[in-house]
Amino acid sequence: MKRRKFVQLAGMGTGALMLPSYLMGSNVSAEALLHPGMDILTKRKLADVALNTAKSLGSTYADARIGRYLNQYVFTREDKVQNVVNTESFGIGIRVIVNGTWGFASTNSVTEDGIMKATQQAVAIAKANSKIQKEPVKLAPVESHGEVSWKTPIKKDFKEVPVSEKVDLLLSANAAAMENGANFVNSALFMVNEQKYFASTEDSYIDQDIHRIWPTFGVTAIDREAGKFKSRDAMSAPMGMGYEYMDGLESEKLEGPGGLRLYRNSYDMVEDATLAAKQAKEMLSAKSVEPGKYDLVLEPNHLGLTIHESVGHPLELDRVLGYEANYAGTSFATLDKWRSGDFQYGSDIVNLVADKTQSGSLGAVGYDDEGVKTKKWDLVRNGVLTNYQAIRDQVHMIDQNESHGCCYAQSWNDVQFQRMPNVSLEPGKDKYSINDMIKNVEKGIYIAGRGSYSIDQQRYNFQFGGTVFFEIKDGEIVGMLDDVAYQSNTQEFWNSCSKICDESDYRMFGSFFDGKGQPSQVSAVSHGSSTSRFDGVNVINTGRSV
Repeated sequence: MKRRKFVQLAGMGTGALMLPSYLMGSNVSAEALLHPGMDILTKRKLADVALNTAKSLGSTYADARIGRYLNQYVFTREDKVQNVVNTESFGIGIRVIVNGTWGFASTNSVTEDGIMKATQQAVAIAKANSKIQKEPVKLAPVESHGEVSWKTPIKKDFKEVPVSEKVDLLLSANAAAMENGANFVNSALFMVNEQKYFASTEDSYIDQDIHRIWPTFGVTAIDREAGKFKSRDAMSAPMGMGYEYMDGLESEKLEGPGGLRLYRNSYDMVEDATLAAKQAKEMLSAKSVEPGKYDLVLEPNHLGLTIHESVGHPLELDRVLGYEANYAGTSFATLDKWRSGDFQYGSDIVNLVADKTQSGSLGAVGYDDEGVKTKKWDLVRNGVLTNYQAIRDQVHMIDQNESHGCCYAQSWNDVQFQRMPNVSLEPGKDKYSINDMIKNVEKGIYIAGRGSYSIDQQRYNFQFGGTVFFEIKDGEIVGMLDDVAYQSNTQEFWNSCSKICDESDYRMFGSFFDGKGQPSQVSAVSHGSSTSRFDGVNVINTGRSV
């Protein structure tokens, strides 16, 4: 079974120490994050040093990525600030092809001399690797973009918001939870700004300014007499937005079943923490689920994780080909299934798309880390497997001649490789609400929020939990349930999808620190959907004594 890849909230007392070292950089002041950094003309000049040096040493292709990565993380617990972390990482990564073979090197010495030395090293590595290269690298053609730029369309730059304001928000959410019955609460804000400059020997010079944010918390309520405790996590989603996501706009709130508040493109952290404490207390006396077959009504924050594991990862072409076998396995979705043209991945209402352009998503960029303009494409159409996720040196393996634009590196210090784009379930075309869905369920469970999960090495057999569970009887919510998890396999599960709410219910979930690769790299990716129904799914009780 695969290991969990998401940064967890448990034990947040360690603050920034919980984060892998590769997510960090040099510690700086909050004010230093506001420094504009290197100007674009200097970036171009230095990138050309790498490209010209590479060509003079025999490279048939080269690209250079100058990156400045700014992070701010704020951690609190109850009425205390645990840590405020500000980091900056700056450097250049240079990738070359020599003798049909890749070579890569990087340096934080972003000077002409430092760049020349790193380029020489990349070329030397390529020449050494070429002695054991079985087949030459074959790159799909790409458009030359000249000088272009792209920015996340933010309204509030987190770097311009005082740290004190962020701390006040987290402590207010904590206080609201404690006042409403929580015994413990921790909360955090993760904020990232990637300033990336890409240049290649194919005449592309691309400047991008990317922003992401993730507010989250965990509350715990205790029944000391019974010796029980229950926790409820935030119903937020990490987003490709600025600090405006924290405005808590009423227009972006939805009323969910069982008194839930659900959020789209704006998040009310204090309101959510208040309800979380009340629900954690209610969970202490919730009925334990009876195992059996149920119709499941899954809300987008929950379904996003299921999409991530059972669709996003198994349709990565490198995983299909076995290149990722040492990190969480291969894939059941082998090339023969795709080539057949009729492999029924899901029911005929299931349309799963990959998209690097979706506004507000974590994966939204204008161009990937190979200088390919991003796009949207089908993975599953009308239930049938139609495509994979592939980059410039892969697409010829599936008889295509255009990269999908999903190549990414976590920093300037790492080589770019195929990463998951946003993968989403298209909403239903007909008007259909959550309430409409629930009233048509006789015996079911409504599940919101993500929980524990497990999936096998081929991304086929799986088990998923959630944050909160509500029993549905004869078309009505009749109370909370506890100890719920469902088991299925990917094909069986997606073929049981019988109804999808319309676009008015569409929301995104995301993974801020999804891991892949050897050595591992992280990336951020969103998964959108509307509330969806899956019929006759096996539900187990996770709380039974053996």
